Amino acid sequence: MAPLRWGIVSAGKISHDFATAVATWPKEDHKVVAVGARKLQDAKKFAKVHDIPKTYEGYTEMAKDPEIDVVYIGSVNPTHYDIGIMMLNRGKHVLCEKPLCMNEGQAKRLIAHAEQKKLFLMEAIWSRFFPSYIHLKKQLDAGVLGDVKEVNVTFGFYLSDVDRLRMKGLGGGTILDLGVYTIQVSLWAFRDAPVKIVAKGQLNEEGVDMEVEAELHFPNGGIAKMKTSALRKLENDAVIKGTKGNITLHDFWCPVSLTDVDGSVKKYPLPKAPHTFIFQNSCGLRYESEEVRHCISEGRLQSASVPHSESLLIARIQDEIRKQIGVQFPEDEKFKV
Repeated sequence: MAPLRWGIVSAGKISHDFATAVATWPKEDHKVVAVGARKLQDAKKFAKVHDIPKTYEGYTEMAKDPEIDVVYIGSVNPTHYDIGIMMLNRGKHVLCEKPLCMNEGQAKRLIAHAEQKKLFLMEAIWSRFFPSYIHLKKQLDAGVLGDVKEVNVTFGFYLSDVDRLRMKGLGGGTILDLGVYTIQVSLWAFRDAPVKIVAKGQLNEEGVDMEVEAELHFPNGGIAKMKTSALRKLENDAVIKGTKGNITLHDFWCPVSLTDVDGSVKKYPLPKAPHTFIFQNSCGLRYESEEVRHCISEGRLQSASVPHSESLLIARIQDEIRKQIGVQFPEDEKFKV
């Protein structure tokens, strides 16, 4: 089989980590063939570091490139929808950084468009492809935890001066940036949609959330308790509590270790990569890229681990939390569900 040919949208930090992680796979399986950025010099600099043959200024010409099979969208949140639509229109499969879109209305339209074009689309919830998450799923499937009754998860760093997080125009706030992780791990554990959501939050002068506490109440009586913060570092673990025992994912969004039901610690080290990563455990981005390759080679339009229905549910939960704490984006008026 020919290698999967990637185009990278945006030459920022997460794109650097993604390209570096993809390079840990054999060249026969994955090849980054192009990078686009708003400024050509940024794309050229990126291409030099990652040994990428083609560079584009902007994304329109890149979308027309017949030698790209799939694009990784690593641009800022408010651009995901438009770039996603443009790439799908040109026959490209899409792996889009989380959040998939700014709200459920946009996500619904983007997913419908991908389905209509019969192209693969996945929100890049990389966490779910880590061996730790796969082990947790096996334990849940086997009934080792009994009935899941509680998930306790916190995710916080000092991020209040980071533009993409603090600025409304960049689709900021902790719910879209960090909350997608706390929500997805709760859904991974409970395997159901919440019946009630209760949230409170603290907003900055831009009107985006800097800290949020939320509870997701599930049909079985279980509760996921989540906290996100851009003002302080939190524990950043996820504890899944069942009637028969607990499992803890350490650094839950990119866990290379977990504490199992029996108290043993399981470790899943990441391989060496050609460049230094910017973010923690970013080598784990390799797992989601391989999932994309498998799905596309098998002709699947979505991943069983991050299906379209789950991305819509996550967007719906984010919308409800934002509504309760008073965070609104221009897209909310324009793209109603």
